[in-house]
Amino acid sequence: MPGCVIHGAGDLRVAELPVPRPGPGEVLVAVRYGGVCGSDLHYWRHGGVGDFRLREPMVLGHEVVGTVVSYGPGATGPAPGTAVAVHPATPCGRCPECAAGRANVCRDTRYLGSAGFPHVQGGFAERIAVPAGQVRALPEGLGLRRAALAEPLSVALHAVRRAGDVTGRHVLVTGAGPIGCLVVAAAKAAGAARVTVTDLVPRALAYAAVAGADTLVRADDPGDAGWPEEVDVAVEASGVAAGLDTCLRLVRRGGVVVQLGMLPPGQSPFAGNLLVSREIELRGAFRFGAEFDDALELLAGRGEFDGLVSAVVPVAEAGDAFVLAADRSRSCKVLLEFGG
Repeated sequence: MPGCVIHGAGDLRVAELPVPRPGPGEVLVAVRYGGVCGSDLHYWRHGGVGDFRLREPMVLGHEVVGTVVSYGPGATGPAPGTAVAVHPATPCGRCPECAAGRANVCRDTRYLGSAGFPHVQGGFAERIAVPAGQVRALPEGLGLRRAALAEPLSVALHAVRRAGDVTGRHVLVTGAGPIGCLVVAAAKAAGAARVTVTDLVPRALAYAAVAGADTLVRADDPGDAGWPEEVDVAVEASGVAAGLDTCLRLVRRGGVVVQLGMLPPGQSPFAGNLLVSREIELRGAFRFGAEFDDALELLAGRGEFDGLVSAVVPVAEAGDAFVLAADRSRSCKVLLEFGG
């Protein structure tokens, strides 16, 4: 079966992989779509993302959907043939974080397509075997193509929840990549009165408008009329220090900034003095937990999300798909297609 394997920076290969057999407690899923994530692009471009570095070949991918094929011994779940989304995380359930209900920051979690060591092989393959508890039957009205957005939408929902109650608030989002656009949708769904989005790329801002943004701002244009005087909440989704600096300077006194974008490893300069003088709360947001089920419900019956899927590319052309996904002037969310 074909799979998408990263061997090092710039070394992405479509390889023939053995078909897995589901072990005890596992389900075998026929993958149909896999979304190319920013972290996948980081592994492809740089051989790592944040502090996670490649040390051996790894199947990429954690945004995957498909249909149930069969179960291993002792496993049960949706009937074979059922369309499902795959929750990519397997937390340990034993560490202090899991005990505190924060499994998304579990210190021993296993996450599809993640280069903790040993690496966890990902979901960009025609068949994958995962713990049966990680699959979710799709709700009525949700097809596989749109359901491929469930994982990144879960990330966005978690980030908005880290900000607290945004009902009636003005929310700033720096970075209009796929995650930033989904933060827009998540903030609107949570009751935000206004969402302003900044980015350097006009096409990216156009996708933010599709997601429901009220105001679009060119980040490289200080004279842009859309710049707000201040906002109540800011979500940094670009993963660059300049974005965090913008959030800190525009959020109101006593406001909340959520750092969602993965900053480069090492030190990142920002206006930390503003945290003190304006008593700003800076909060991190990492992955998600129960938001996965909420994301599936939000996607069902919401056709506007379809506009964020900019291309569907056969896995045999994965190299072209990654080039396209990395070009923000041409794409938002790019999906790999398997078995189609």
